[in-house]
Amino acid sequence: MARAFAPGKCILFGEHAVVYGQPAVAVSIEAGVEVSISESNRWSLEGMPFEASKHPHISHILNDIFQYSGPPLEIDIKSSLYSAAGLGSSAALSNAMGAALQELVDPESTLDLISLARMGHSAEANAQKGRASPTDTATSALGGCVVVSGSSPAGTKHIFDATLETPEGSRNWSISKVEIPEIEDVWLVLGFTGIGSPTGDMVAGVSELLKSDPLKMKEIEAIGEITYSGLRELSSGNMEEVGRAMNECQERLRKIGVSSPELENLISATESHSLGAKLTGAGGGGCMVSLTRNPQRVAECIEIAGGRPLVSKFGSGGARIVAEEN
Repeated sequence: MARAFAPGKCILFGEHAVVYGQPAVAVSIEAGVEVSISESNRWSLEGMPFEASKHPHISHILNDIFQYSGPPLEIDIKSSLYSAAGLGSSAALSNAMGAALQELVDPESTLDLISLARMGHSAEANAQKGRASPTDTATSALGGCVVVSGSSPAGTKHIFDATLETPEGSRNWSISKVEIPEIEDVWLVLGFTGIGSPTGDMVAGVSELLKSDPLKMKEIEAIGEITYSGLRELSSGNMEEVGRAMNECQERLRKIGVSSPELENLISATESHSLGAKLTGAGGGGCMVSLTRNPQRVAECIEIAGGRPLVSKFGSGGARIVAEEN
């Protein structure tokens, strides 16, 4: 038996602007995906026959990355993330699967988080027909606060670079980390609208908006400036100013049309108890996030407003092997 866990992620700043060369800042959250693997006499996934074509992330890791040729495997998945909510559930699955399989085939090896992030990114790209940002997989693997951009921003620690050949040409990213001071009394509370977040549609919609109204590029540039400002405040531990930057980012995201009535409803419901509140991810559905010192009150507000809350301490860890229970 081998078992591994990988967390989900939340984007604090930079949604959509990252597509146009601006940085994006993401943090890992406590909820995530746990994968357990054990040798068996038949291939199975959660007790059902495993059909490779229906599970491209898992199949890619098994066949293309590890070229696994051992005995059939029994694979079990436990997820505490909302699916299709912009919380990086597929990236967490890829990372947890990769870590668990590594532990199974080579239990003496040490888990290499950079290699795991690359493996997860490869699985995401394979499943998304050659298009995938490393944001979700890098944040899930490394944990903490991760910056994805064209180059490593000042005040961050460069970790690795990623390249992907997409149908639109070669894409390159720099993945860095932000060292955040110990923060005891601040939480992230995610609020799921119950509506899936259509990432591809939202990205395409912003692209069409910028073509029809080039002046809207100013909003993209403003999101980039807000992200750099938010990064500085994160590094100094000034969470009031981080919250202010989140609010400013949300104003710009509204102007490029990626918010929704459901997201605005949850944001409005939590504002009075939040340092900052905004959508997180592609928008159009999915989740909002509140940065708060009163997580229970914010969670209650989300529930009353019709959303589903998920509370996380700010700055959780990354992917890890889970020790077997005695």
